[in-house]
Amino acid sequence: MRSLTRDQVRAVDLRAIADYALPGIILMENAGRNAAHLLMSLASNDRLDRPLRVAIACGRGNNGGDGFVITRHLENLGAEIKLLLACDPAAYRGDAAVNHAVAVRAGIPIEPLESAPAEAWSAALAGSDWIVDALLGTGASGAPRGAVATAIRAINLARDPHGPECRPPRVLAVDLPSGLDCDTGLAAGECVRADVTATFVARKIGFDAPGAGAFTGAVHVLDIGVPRRLLDETDAYG
Repeated sequence: MRSLTRDQVRAVDLRAIADYALPGIILMENAGRNAAHLLMSLASNDRLDRPLRVAIACGRGNNGGDGFVITRHLENLGAEIKLLLACDPAAYRGDAAVNHAVAVRAGIPIEPLESAPAEAWSAALAGSDWIVDALLGTGASGAPRGAVATAIRAINLARDPHGPECRPPRVLAVDLPSGLDCDTGLAAGECVRADVTATFVARKIGFDAPGAGAFTGAVHVLDIGVPRRLLDETDAYG
């Protein structure tokens, strides 16, 4: 498919749910499962003599819901995971709330960091082989604020090597790097610098902007189960 705008991405989701009777929670499950398998495939060359360590930073929207699904599947695949929240858990709604509840009942380690300083975020990220950025999705615009901005700064700091013996974690962004505008490919403020972006359905139009690749890293387009007919209609008519 050609690259999609924010409005086109939203329309694909809404039509999949309303016109094709495909529940949104199924789309979220497919997105999270496929992103988890991508990460494990990419990490297969790390040659670790221990389980892979992954920190997943989640925001309050459906991007955070994707992060909960990713967390569950990574744990099932044998990774050591920790879930870091940049919001009050009571803020979750809909499909994201369902998957947060699953994570809680599954006993997944969760650290609420919505009011934590940057030092606490850095401590929580320390020792990770990979960091998953599930803070902001395609619907976000403008400069990140509050705990999300703090989390982004900590992720970027963790990604930078601090010495000759230090192996910094790699960063996988979910759908797009948090802080990057889906349509313009510009960062209005703090923005995650990812090594890999696992984007869903199609590339986002902002990824093609000059300089956006410095934030996205390598882009992998993942299927989430949207019917082929809907994708063909979107590609043909926008």
